[in-house]
Amino acid sequence: MAIPIPSRQLFIDGEWREPVKRNRIPVINPATEHVIGDIPAATAEDVDVAVEAARKALKRNGGKDWASASGAHRAKYLRAIASKILEKKSELAKLEAIDCGKPLEEAAWDMDDVAGCFEYNAYLAEELDKKQNTSVPLPMDTFKCHLIKEPIGVVGLITPWNYPLLMATWKVAPALAAGCAAILKPSELASLTCLELGEICREVGLPPGVLSILTGLGPEAGASLASHPDVDKIAFTGSSVTGSKVMTAAAQNLKPVTLELGGKSPIVVFDDVDIDKAVEWTLFGCFWTNGQICSATSRLLVHESIAEEFVAKLVKWTKNIKISEPLEDGCRLGPIVSGSQYEKVLKFVSTAKSEGATVLCGGERPPHLEKGFYIEPAIITNVTRSMQIWKEEVFGPVICVKTFATEEEAIELANDTRYGLAAAVISNDLERCDRVPKALEVGVVWVNCSQPCFCQAPWGGKKRSGFGRELGQCGLEIYQNVKQVTRYTSDEAWGWYKPPTH
Repeated sequence: MAIPIPSRQLFIDGEWREPVKRNRIPVINPATEHVIGDIPAATAEDVDVAVEAARKALKRNGGKDWASASGAHRAKYLRAIASKILEKKSELAKLEAIDCGKPLEEAAWDMDDVAGCFEYNAYLAEELDKKQNTSVPLPMDTFKCHLIKEPIGVVGLITPWNYPLLMATWKVAPALAAGCAAILKPSELASLTCLELGEICREVGLPPGVLSILTGLGPEAGASLASHPDVDKIAFTGSSVTGSKVMTAAAQNLKPVTLELGGKSPIVVFDDVDIDKAVEWTLFGCFWTNGQICSATSRLLVHESIAEEFVAKLVKWTKNIKISEPLEDGCRLGPIVSGSQYEKVLKFVSTAKSEGATVLCGGERPPHLEKGFYIEPAIITNVTRSMQIWKEEVFGPVICVKTFATEEEAIELANDTRYGLAAAVISNDLERCDRVPKALEVGVVWVNCSQPCFCQAPWGGKKRSGFGRELGQCGLEIYQNVKQVTRYTSDEAWGWYKPPTH
C-alpha cells in the first residue's frame, strides 16, 4: 500500500518556508530501505529566522496575543490541535509507521496519546489562571507577597526518532500551555509527522511564530538552537552523549536545560509470580517500539528458583512474535529505524557472544525478510556485570538475563548501572512491591507491569539518564519563571535611617 508523503518546507512564523540554503534530506523507509521522500534541512540561518519570529510572537500586542494571554485562551488552541490530531489519526499513524518502522497499531496508539497530551495541557493552562497571584504567608503583617507565573520565553525543543510526534508533543504542548514560543527540532531520522503538526497549527490558526518546526541535522540545526543567545531554555530527549553536548552549548549562555537521556533499566521478577503474565510484561517492557525505548527494561533479573522455566518460556514467547512490514495486520515488531542503528544492534549481539554470553535466540535477520532493517528479538544469558551488553544501552530488541538469590542481591544488581531512568518490579508480595521501589535509584518504577506512561504523571530520571521532569504538572512548570511580588502595606515610614535634621 503506497502512502503519499507530503512535501513540506520548514514551518516558520506560521507559514512554510524554504531553507535558506535550500538543502533537503532523503527519507528512507526502514522496512524497504527505499527513499520515499525528503525533508528540508535547516541550518543556523533558519534558526535565526525562527528565533526572531518567536521573539516577535511573545511581544506582539504587548504580549496579549500569547505570552500574557489567559491560559484559557491558549487552551482553545491546544484543544483544537488535539481535535485535528484525532481527525487525521489514520493518516498520521501510517506516516509514523513508514518513517520510523514501528507497527501501525503502536503508531495509532501514539496518536491517541498525542491528542490526550494536548488535551491535558489545555486543562493545565486553564488551571494556571486559577493559580496566578497565589499569596505567600509572611511573618510580618506590614508586607504582602504573591507569586506570578510567567512563560520562560523562547524555548528550543530537540526530540528523538523513536516516538517522533509523541516525544515532540511532550515538549510542545506544555511549552505552549505555559505561554512560551517554541522551536521544535525533531530527529532527521523521523520528522514526517512533526512537519504535519505544522500544517495542523496553520489550520487551527495558531498565532504566527508561536511554534516553528525546523527539520535538519543535529550539528547544523540542533547545535545552533542549543547555543543561540536568544533562546531562553532547551529541552532535549536523546542519547547521553548528545545530551552532554547540548548541555555544554546551553551553558555558554547560562540557559536552563531539561535532559531526558538513555537508560539500561532493570525488570526484577521474583519467584512468587504468575510466570506467563510476567513473561509477557518482560517482552513488552523491552520489545515494544521495536526495542527502541529509552526506558526499555532490557536487563532481566529473575529469581534463580524459577529462572530455567522463566527463560524457556521467554524464548518460546519471543519466537512467536510476528515480525513484519509495519502496516501488515498483527505486526508486533517492525524494522530498526535506520541502517546505522541496525548495524549497531547487530554489533552489540556479536560483542556479547565474543565476551562469552549465550544468545538463546534472535539477534539476526529474520529469514523471511530479505530487505529492511529487521532483527529477530534476542535473549542473551550467561551475562556478567563487566560485559558491554550489561552496561550499555542497545536501543534495539535485546534482553540480557541474570539471576539473583535474595531481594538484597536483586536491588544491588538493579542499581548496578550509571543510568537511572526506570525499573520494573514483578511480585505478588504487596509489602515487597512497596519496599523495593523505594530502594531503586530511578525516576520511574512500574509494579507488575512495564512501560505504561500517562501524561498526568511526571517522567524523568537521575544519574546519566538526565534531570528535570516532563509530563504532569511538572511538565508545565519547567517552562515557567516564578516572579515574587512583595508590597509594603503600612502607612508608617520604614524608619531604618534617621531623617535629616535640616
